[in-house]
Amino acid sequence: MSSKAALVFRVAAVAEALSWLGLLIGMFLKYGVDASGQGGVPVLGMVHGVVFVLYVIISLSVAKPLGWRPKTLVLALLASIPPLFTWFFEKWALRNGKLDGPQRLTHGGVGLFDRAPEPVNA
Repeated sequence: MSSKAALVFRVAAVAEALSWLGLLIGMFLKYGVDASGQGGVPVLGMVHGVVFVLYVIISLSVAKPLGWRPKTLVLALLASIPPLFTWFFEKWALRNGKLDGPQRLTHGGVGLFDRAPEPVNA
């Protein structure tokens, strides 16, 4: 269960960061370059809004299966506010085992950075 929750969270975090990036590029084209038209801001704004809401819902949904403490959940939710911070949070959570879940050794999990090596029988 935790590996599926981690995968869903990671996809949502990266999607939220990319939607922020798209919106920032659209805003730059609209206001910075003074290109004619809207620069895609209405569409990109809507896409980002939908992905933002999905990220918040997914963060709230995966907190229990991944065994997050309230502090980790609050950090995940706060990361959705500044541009690209969900991507940074996702990388931090992966490095610190926050995406492994409480039973990672029993039921699997991502465990990419802190998994102990298997003992070798001689």
